[in-house]
Amino acid sequence: MRRILVLRGGALGDLIVTLPALALLRARWPAARIEIAGNATAAQLARARGLVDAVHSQHEARWSTLFSASPLPAEFATWLTEFDLVVSWWPDADGALRRHFPRHAGQTFVCGEALPQQAPAAAHYCATLRPLGLATPEFRHRLADDALRRHGIVVHPGSGSPRKNWPRDRWLALLAELPTPVTLLLGEVELERGAWPVPAGVTVLPQPTLEALVTLLASCRLFLGHDSGVSHLAAACGAPCVLLFGPTDPAVWAPPWPTVQIIQRGAAMEAITVEDVRALV
Repeated sequence: MRRILVLRGGALGDLIVTLPALALLRARWPAARIEIAGNATAAQLARARGLVDAVHSQHEARWSTLFSASPLPAEFATWLTEFDLVVSWWPDADGALRRHFPRHAGQTFVCGEALPQQAPAAAHYCATLRPLGLATPEFRHRLADDALRRHGIVVHPGSGSPRKNWPRDRWLALLAELPTPVTLLLGEVELERGAWPVPAGVTVLPQPTLEALVTLLASCRLFLGHDSGVSHLAAACGAPCVLLFGPTDPAVWAPPWPTVQIIQRGAAMEAITVEDVRALV
């Protein structure tokens, strides 16, 4: 294989659970040029670590033509024929995308469901590559080296869905009890909810870059969060994690690292108490 194209959508966590599959491709074809179309920001993590060579945004207009019955634009069609292997995890319920591949007799096309059908999620994406003779029992990919010294607690009280979030007042109560220093990571959604009246010893870090997050998470002694992309990032950076789960299945979506502890009290996040979390800090 000289050129490989991977189609993988979603957010940060979706990219991280796909890293073991990308690592399989890189290990099998170390000299191949691997390109990925997906979350351009998150995919830079893979590019910076040599798993892919180029990143394309999933929001570029050209990709929408793959879901059309019309012929592909000539330039785009020619570019797609240059790949020896195309791997797709994009949603394709009606098979519109699959109808465009393979583009010639020498091109291999494999596809898997966008949402995981087995646990952990990373195992699902690796399983897609079995027809290529690729397999692994390792469903984790480390993003940072072990830190020589771990210090402080990092808290991320957000996720991609309000249903997966612990109540804000519980986080504020917990922050008042945590041993300092504590760093509070706030994304756009959390910032829109207004100021967080944090106690002394808590530093608010709004919307850091992903590489800044990697540096922080690789050196903290504990990470607290939800079922979120940042939690997957923390685990992949080697941070010991305590993660609060509610409506989603941790067998599928929790980072499969031995350093991760899960708290779940049914589907309602409100059922988790401050004492439940404090006991594991």
